[in-house]
Amino acid sequence: MFTKNGRMLTAKGVKPICNFQQVYKNTYLFGAFSPINGNHFLYELNSCDADTFQCFLNQFSAYEPEEYKIIVLDNGAFHKAKSLQIPDNIFLLFLPPYAPELNPAEKMWQGIKRQFSNQFYKTLEEISSFFTNVAGGLTKSLVKSTCAYNYIFVDIDWTII
Repeated sequence: MFTKNGRMLTAKGVKPICNFQQVYKNTYLFGAFSPINGNHFLYELNSCDADTFQCFLNQFSAYEPEEYKIIVLDNGAFHKAKSLQIPDNIFLLFLPPYAPELNPAEKMWQGIKRQFSNQFYKTLEEISSFFTNVAGGLTKSLVKSTCAYNYIFVDIDWTII
């Protein structure tokens, strides 16, 4: 309790005073996770737009190039940019609006965000190191068990080679 002009005031609304530095630097983690075989691909880029999404698609296409990849996506503008050139071994499958719960990758992102949250990173290099450690800790069995939504396996006979 505090007094002001002889009246009692509570501490309600009092904000602590502390040093901080607000900095806006970004890095972005793009990724794909297979609920079928547990394969996963993570790629860090410095922005999040059609150009960097194209870089991700190109790199993902080159990763196990004989594999045909179906990427489940939300309706982000850069996912649908007219300038995109979709590689021949990739198909983009768009979810209905406001239905992220249908995307198997969302559970992976939740787990990564849970590890990332409430940590203090001084530099983008520290964040990149975090991403590298996360990627190194992913196993095929972890990806499959996390992303295996029941609807994926209903009436579909997936061929895994």
